[in-house]
Amino acid sequence: MNERVKRMVIKEFIQVLRDRKMRGIIFIVPIIQLLAFGYAVTMDVNRVATAVYDLDNSQESRELLRRLHSSGYFNVEYYPRSPVEMRELLDRGKAVCAVQIDPGFSSDVRKGHSAPVQVILDGTDSNSTMVVMSYVTRILATYGKELGNTRVTAASAPVTVETRAWYNPDLRSRNYNVPGVIAMMILIICLTLTSMSVVREREIGTIEQLMVTPLRPVELILGKTLPFAAIGFFDMCLVTAVGVFWFEIPIKGSFALLGLSTVIYLLSVLGFGLFISTISKTQQQALMATFLFFAPAFLLSGFMFPIENMPAVFQYVTYLNPLRYFLVIIRGIFLKGNGLTLLWPQLAALLALGLGLISLSSLRFKKRLG
Repeated sequence: MNERVKRMVIKEFIQVLRDRKMRGIIFIVPIIQLLAFGYAVTMDVNRVATAVYDLDNSQESRELLRRLHSSGYFNVEYYPRSPVEMRELLDRGKAVCAVQIDPGFSSDVRKGHSAPVQVILDGTDSNSTMVVMSYVTRILATYGKELGNTRVTAASAPVTVETRAWYNPDLRSRNYNVPGVIAMMILIICLTLTSMSVVREREIGTIEQLMVTPLRPVELILGKTLPFAAIGFFDMCLVTAVGVFWFEIPIKGSFALLGLSTVIYLLSVLGFGLFISTISKTQQQALMATFLFFAPAFLLSGFMFPIENMPAVFQYVTYLNPLRYFLVIIRGIFLKGNGLTLLWPQLAALLALGLGLISLSSLRFKKRLG
């Protein structure tokens, strides 16, 4: 870091932290919001992505799968050819529910014996998992009762259900919601601070002083970005500590990967904030633009509504949303213990988005009065 950028960073830290109210917004508000959202946020489930591994391939097994699909709750999208492929679909988050029917299912049903059906659920989202589990249990129980009434005695149980939730075995909804709230809090704080940075200089008249300095546009952007990146990273550590020690959220993945992911996420968030700041004339405009960005970013992130349930055009829009990628990353690290081999597509997308926005903001900023 050269001397000019260093002085600019120090100036930004002093300007942001000297205000007592601003210090409260930066360090206290995220904790309050995390506590509120951590207790209050709940979600529904619909059109569950399902993988079917049918080793029996009989009339009875196909009828069971038809009932799952026709119920409207399950969308059978994948037909894995091995247990390894089925597990990979769950690990990558492509499938939420996996149904395995072993050989001899139809034979056991016809003889009136117990016919197990294995249902594996991604327990990352405990609320959705419990709902999906109730759907599966009800459908299989109804089918088993019909088979018992028509093929064997009613007292027997032709189909039994054995369920197991992966990744979040306790089915605690907070384990799923709190990491998402952490990502959202970092977005709010960093986006708000950064969007005000350049436009604040213009509004209070200090932009003229920056114009006559040797600072180049890139150095000014770095000077405006690095302090908020440091604040955002500190806030990330702060709210993560609250999530782990207060809500007892487990972190099964790597702390180092979480730190790296946070840095890349902050790059894209700060890029959006700087872009807003360069196109705004007043702080009021910047604040309004920040709100207009955050609302759709939150709704189109998959935090509350599954992206696969959205219309196709909005699904494409979500590719420009950094929160979409970081939710997959932080939940994967916290609950699944995912590593770089699984999360690199999301990290690459965040990196490309961040570099593109930072470059665009640098190009838009002119060393002259706008």
